[in-house]
Amino acid sequence: MKTMLKKWMLPLLLLVLLLILPEFADAQCPMCRMTAESNLANGGMEGQGLNNGILYMLGMPYVLIGVIGYVWWRNRRKEAELEAENVA
Repeated sequence: MKTMLKKWMLPLLLLVLLLILPEFADAQCPMCRMTAESNLANGGMEGQGLNNGILYMLGMPYVLIGVIGYVWWRNRRKEAELEAENVA
Protein backbone atom coordinates (compact mmCIF):
# COMPACT_ATOMS: atom_id res chain seq x y z
CA MET A 1 0.00 0.00 0.00
CA LYS A 2 2.82 2.43 0.84
CA THR A 3 4.56 1.87 -2.50
CA MET A 4 1.29 2.53 -4.31
CA LEU A 5 0.89 5.77 -2.36
CA LYS A 6 4.46 6.83 -3.16
CA LYS A 7 3.94 5.97 -6.81
CA TRP A 8 0.94 8.28 -7.13
CA MET A 9 2.06 11.04 -4.76
CA LEU A 10 4.38 12.93 -7.15
CA PRO A 11 2.03 12.94 -10.18
CA LEU A 12 -0.87 13.96 -7.94
CA LEU A 13 1.16 16.77 -6.39
CA LEU A 14 2.24 18.01 -9.83
CA LEU A 15 -1.35 17.94 -11.06
CA VAL A 16 -2.53 19.98 -8.07
CA LEU A 17 0.28 22.51 -8.57
CA LEU A 18 -0.53 22.87 -12.26
CA LEU A 19 -4.16 23.50 -11.43
CA ILE A 20 -3.36 26.08 -8.73
CA LEU A 21 -0.45 28.02 -10.28
CA PRO A 22 -2.32 29.59 -13.22
CA GLU A 23 -4.43 31.47 -10.67
CA PHE A 24 -1.33 33.19 -9.33
CA ALA A 25 0.11 33.89 -12.80
CA ASP A 26 -3.16 35.38 -14.02
CA ALA A 27 -3.26 37.78 -11.07
CA GLN A 28 -0.16 39.60 -12.36
CA CYS A 29 -1.48 40.35 -15.84
CA PRO A 30 -3.65 43.37 -14.93
CA MET A 31 -0.83 44.89 -12.88
CA CYS A 32 1.66 44.57 -15.71
CA ARG A 33 -0.80 45.96 -18.21
CA MET A 34 -1.68 48.97 -16.05
CA THR A 35 1.99 49.71 -15.37
CA ALA A 36 2.92 49.47 -19.05
CA GLU A 37 -0.02 51.62 -20.16
CA SER A 38 0.62 54.33 -17.58
CA ASN A 39 4.33 54.35 -18.39
CA LEU A 40 3.70 54.70 -22.13
CA ALA A 41 1.12 57.43 -21.50
CA ASN A 42 3.73 59.39 -19.52
CA GLY A 43 6.30 59.08 -22.32
CA GLY A 44 8.29 56.18 -20.87
CA MET A 45 9.74 53.27 -22.82
CA GLU A 46 9.24 50.45 -20.30
CA GLY A 47 6.10 49.28 -22.09
CA GLN A 48 8.07 48.82 -25.30
CA GLY A 49 10.65 46.80 -23.38
CA LEU A 50 7.86 44.65 -21.98
CA ASN A 51 6.57 44.00 -25.49
CA ASN A 52 10.06 43.08 -26.70
CA GLY A 53 10.46 40.69 -23.77
CA ILE A 54 7.17 39.00 -24.64
CA LEU A 55 8.25 38.56 -28.27
CA TYR A 56 11.60 37.17 -27.12
CA MET A 57 9.91 34.59 -24.89
CA LEU A 58 7.48 33.73 -27.66
CA GLY A 59 10.22 33.06 -30.20
CA MET A 60 12.62 31.03 -28.06
CA PRO A 61 10.75 27.69 -28.24
CA TYR A 62 10.65 27.91 -32.05
CA VAL A 63 14.35 28.73 -32.25
CA LEU A 64 15.19 25.88 -29.88
CA ILE A 65 13.11 23.36 -31.84
CA GLY A 66 14.67 24.60 -35.08
CA VAL A 67 18.22 24.17 -33.77
CA ILE A 68 17.47 20.70 -32.40
CA GLY A 69 15.85 19.71 -35.71
CA TYR A 70 18.83 20.98 -37.72
CA VAL A 71 21.34 19.12 -35.54
CA TRP A 72 19.27 15.96 -35.79
CA TRP A 73 18.99 16.28 -39.59
CA ARG A 74 22.73 16.94 -39.98
CA ASN A 75 23.67 13.92 -37.85
CA ARG A 76 21.26 11.65 -39.73
CA ARG A 77 22.71 12.83 -43.05
CA LYS A 78 26.29 12.13 -41.88
CA GLU A 79 25.25 8.65 -40.71
CA ALA A 80 23.66 7.94 -44.08
CA GLU A 81 26.82 9.09 -45.90
CA LEU A 82 29.04 6.89 -43.71
CA GLU A 83 26.74 3.94 -44.23
CA ALA A 84 26.79 4.49 -48.02
CA GLU A 85 30.62 4.60 -47.96
CA ASN A 86 30.80 1.37 -45.94
CA VAL A 87 28.46 -0.44 -48.32
CA ALA A 88 30.32 0.65 -51.44
